[in-house]
Amino acid sequence: MADPLKPSISLLCKLGSLIIHTDEFLSPSGHPIDKCSIDNLMRDPEVKEWLKQMADNALIVLKR
Repeated sequence: MADPLKPSISLLCKLGSLIIHTDEFLSPSGHPIDKCSIDNLMRDPEVKEWLKQMADNALIVLKR
């Protein structure tokens, strides 16, 4: 990924899906399939690389 501030359409779709699945999982009617989707998205190479680049540039908080 050349520029983490100009993400691809596929990455934007993955990040949007991650947000929606997290919101659904944390809702009162959360479902295990949402947790599975979250886990899969967090393991996605494109998502992992983007998170690394954003952290390297101090643009997101560091994981505890």
